[in-house]
Amino acid sequence: MAFEKKATLQGSTESFKVNPNAKKYTLRDNGFEETTKGNFQFTRTMDADPTNKQSVKLKIVVTDDLAQLKISTTTGNGLRTVNIYNGAAYAAIREKVDFTLHDLIECGVLEKV
Repeated sequence: MAFEKKATLQGSTESFKVNPNAKKYTLRDNGFEETTKGNFQFTRTMDADPTNKQSVKLKIVVTDDLAQLKISTTTGNGLRTVNIYNGAAYAAIREKVDFTLHDLIECGVLEKV
C-alpha cells in the first residue's frame, strides 16, 4: 500500500487526510511513534481483550513531511489486511475504529475528506 494524500479503509466510504495544521508534536502527543525512516506510525489493537493474538489492529502511517498517509486494518501479526466493513462479525471492531478515527479528527491529527 502506497502513501496517498487521502486514505480510506478497505470497505469504508469515509476518506481521511492529514490535518494541514497538524505538527509532528501533535502526532506524538496522540500516540504516534516515529519510525527509523522518520515517518509516524499509530498502531492500536481493536479487540476488547488486548492479549488476543488474533485481534484486528488499526494502523495509520503518516509521512515525515505530514503530507501523505495510509490507513489499514490488519490481522494481529500485521501481514494481511482485514475488511471490517464486511459482515456483522466485526461490528464491535468497526465501532472502536470509528471512535478512534473520530478522536484523531477532534485532536487535529486527521481531517475527513
